[in-house]
Amino acid sequence: MSEERLRIAIQKSGRLSEGSFDLLKSCGLTISRDKDKLYGRVREMPIDILLLRDDDIPEFVADDACDIGIVGQNVFEEERLEGAQDKPAQEVMTLGFARCQLMLAAPKDWTFDSPTMLEGKRIATSYPALTRAWLEKEGVNARAVTMKGSVEVAPRLKIADTVCDIVSTGATLDANGLKPVANVFSSEALLIRNANAFTQGKQEIYDALLKRINGVLTSRDAKYVMMNAPRSAIEAITEFLPGADAPTILELAGSPDKVAIHAVCRESVFWNTLEELKKLGASAILVLPIEKMMA
Repeated sequence: MSEERLRIAIQKSGRLSEGSFDLLKSCGLTISRDKDKLYGRVREMPIDILLLRDDDIPEFVADDACDIGIVGQNVFEEERLEGAQDKPAQEVMTLGFARCQLMLAAPKDWTFDSPTMLEGKRIATSYPALTRAWLEKEGVNARAVTMKGSVEVAPRLKIADTVCDIVSTGATLDANGLKPVANVFSSEALLIRNANAFTQGKQEIYDALLKRINGVLTSRDAKYVMMNAPRSAIEAITEFLPGADAPTILELAGSPDKVAIHAVCRESVFWNTLEELKKLGASAILVLPIEKMMA
């Protein structure tokens, strides 16, 4: 592999940052950096880490200051709708963490029946482009008032009638006398990349990293399920197992009528799954987590 290094932009603090570092750790990568430094190096692969504000990541990736980045979908889509970049970064894949919603919230004493109630109203938000896109989709003529931070206080200060803001738990809205009434945009962590072609060296590093990320995401909800069962129940159990590949069937010593069934289930395995397997004749059922998996 060449001496070139892939540059990754990651949020410097917050839930998105924690999830990003957890993902890289699950990929077998160790990041070496001094405390409070906004730069780090991966020991196992030629990768550099830049720690940035979430809002800056799409621009850094689009402008070739970084090759790839992990950013909130809400931030990326806001930048895309604003059209700030002539050649914006490209979406690669969602990553399944840092989930949240951009919610429209109204005073608790409102009886919110439909978006038409917003006609002629003012909506305070840090995401004016996403808010306007939602209003246009709903056919509502309302004004998005741009605010940076603490938009929940806008109705009390008579700056706006309602707000549109990121909600995780809803506690901040509740403390300010607001209630969520409509989901404007659902967001999670998103992997993005520069739109330009990488050099061969960077492409090799990128492909290797992407394989590891895909392996982590694939194994996140996957389980390895083992059980004993009558030979006659193999077909029924195979059809029932959630998201399973073709199982491995092993003969049990001294029990010609029974087999061991081993399968990788790519969907969640719940208690009612085990109960149903039991009804189909399975016994000694064991469910194990999968740390890593690569196709």
